[in-house]
Amino acid sequence: MSKKKILVIEDNRDIRENLAEILELDGYDVISAEDGKIGATLAQQELPNLILCDIMMPNLDGYGVLHILSRNEDTLRIPFIFLTAKAEKADVRKGMSLGADDYIVKPFDETDLLTTVENKLRKFEHLHTSGNSATATHDLKDAFSNKVVKSYEKRESIYREGDTSNCAYKLLEGKVKLTRLSDDGKEMVIDLIKPGEYFGYWSILQDECYFEGAEALESSTLECIPKSEFLQVISSDTGIAGKFIKMLSNNLLAKEYRIVELAYNSVRKRVANALISLADKYKDDTEGPFTMAVSRETLAGIAGTSIESSIRMLSEFKSDGLVEVDKANITVLNYEKLKNAPY
Repeated sequence: MSKKKILVIEDNRDIRENLAEILELDGYDVISAEDGKIGATLAQQELPNLILCDIMMPNLDGYGVLHILSRNEDTLRIPFIFLTAKAEKADVRKGMSLGADDYIVKPFDETDLLTTVENKLRKFEHLHTSGNSATATHDLKDAFSNKVVKSYEKRESIYREGDTSNCAYKLLEGKVKLTRLSDDGKEMVIDLIKPGEYFGYWSILQDECYFEGAEALESSTLECIPKSEFLQVISSDTGIAGKFIKMLSNNLLAKEYRIVELAYNSVRKRVANALISLADKYKDDTEGPFTMAVSRETLAGIAGTSIESSIRMLSEFKSDGLVEVDKANITVLNYEKLKNAPY
């Protein structure tokens, strides 16, 4: 039997090496990462059987790692355990609501650590085995046989808020924004979709009309999954249903945090975060500038502010050397400074 592979993401070298030694002595194959960005990349490359991840880390914290992995169909079901030096209820509640399977408080007892790891691996294997059937695939890539591929031009509507929810969608190529309209007709961007992600399914699960609109930010290709087949598959395959439930819970939590951000952050901070969210969503690498063709209207919708305010903030960021603006294109020149600068 091959060894179970465990990924340890921890910025403290002593703790990281101690964890690796304990796990290796217990027969596990261990891979390590010293920060969240490296850890998220390794998780998607190595597909470990379980992940142990610190919460407070530079560059990308543990919450960010879990958010990224929970939106990837290849990693969203990997058991995820938080390592935290804080036993405060708020930290634990936030981690578990994001989709973590458990948490371990540092300093940890070796026996408790190994017992928790073993129990989570056993539970995952039991759920995976018990959910299997002759017709169950558990693989989203092969789950839907009647999907139709459609193409949309830039700024073309995929569906509008209030339309009947006839299909769930998977983005294959391009970029898509999801929007809501305020009572006065102002558009707010509630999510950005990148290739490989699903959207529109939550309205089907609630058997309601689409509560948001979807529009292509650029020429895009999508898989359209008929409502009847989508419901049939998730009702007959518990593994597939679990994946969509976990994606849904993470989407809802992300929206809750966004509401708090809009309520308490300054306009400057919201516009900066909007640019960071675009980079986090669509940037292929972690180094170098990021350029994207994004309208001022879309940027304002993400930031929850007026177009005039977003233009004014872009001008300030340009003067500070944080961004470059060229007609429809915006280039983030200094990601870390834009993200971490005081506002």
